[in-house]
Amino acid sequence: MTKNQEQTTNNQLGFLNLHKPFGLTSHDCVAKVRKLLQLKRVGHGGTLDPKATGVLPIAFGKATRLLSYMPEEKVYHAIVRFGVQTSTDDLEGEVIESASASHLSLEDIQPHLEAFVGKITQIPPAYSAIQQGGKRLYELARAGKDVDVPPRTVEVYDIEVLNWQSGDYPELEIKIACGSGTYIRAIARDLGDKVGTGGTLAQLIRTRSCAMDLAHSITLETLSEQLTQGTFTPLSPAIPLAHLPSITLPTGTAKRWCNGQQVPLEAHSEIPPFIQVYNPDQQFLGIGEPLPQKTPPLLAPKVVIA
Repeated sequence: MTKNQEQTTNNQLGFLNLHKPFGLTSHDCVAKVRKLLQLKRVGHGGTLDPKATGVLPIAFGKATRLLSYMPEEKVYHAIVRFGVQTSTDDLEGEVIESASASHLSLEDIQPHLEAFVGKITQIPPAYSAIQQGGKRLYELARAGKDVDVPPRTVEVYDIEVLNWQSGDYPELEIKIACGSGTYIRAIARDLGDKVGTGGTLAQLIRTRSCAMDLAHSITLETLSEQLTQGTFTPLSPAIPLAHLPSITLPTGTAKRWCNGQQVPLEAHSEIPPFIQVYNPDQQFLGIGEPLPQKTPPLLAPKVVIA
């Protein structure tokens, strides 16, 4: 490690907006970032399939304790190919059935998109990272075992049509805004079922996650260069936690809060479940949990970073 790299990673708190490349798992990316930063505590804010690319939020050092407080909304650009069904619901798997869907038009598909907006029930792909009996579903599926995938309720906020490409195996490009746990592969599969041709996911790019955008993401190669040059700057917790209100505590109160004490909280008509906490120097101290049932209301330490 160079001197510049050592100085950068000595500040063991921050986030990274990583542009995950095609072919690597999210775990692979975490391992590479861990090696580049020379830190043990590195985690990600939501799995991306190996064939998917785009925003993979990375937390390192003490910031890994904040991952569960990140916003859930994610945005994807997806391409659905009709006329093809695969074992994995994307092009990585074995083709189960294939037949020309040249008769299909965008007008045939659009009425069915509404069924995928709102709170919906979907069955995740058999080849997924969901655990069952201590094993990942994809491990069971690859071992040839029958996989009973339980349905789950997820939320899709919006689906926007971006492009339509006709042909023997027509493709629909869509933008999907959704909550965590949503499988875009399942949407591609189920949309193909609804129009009667079968469908599979041909391409997936995550363009937004945890308040981080694709336009501001960096590659592993860029991260390595920035660390070598001493120009890498971790993202502040204020970026992925912008959906939470914040409070600045006076110096003495901030010290008591950091030491595990509950401190007075100004009463509000609407008190959120969690609040970002800062000191007068605008140093991020952690996550506070309001206790509105107390008289007067109090702010308890939930996650103390400082």
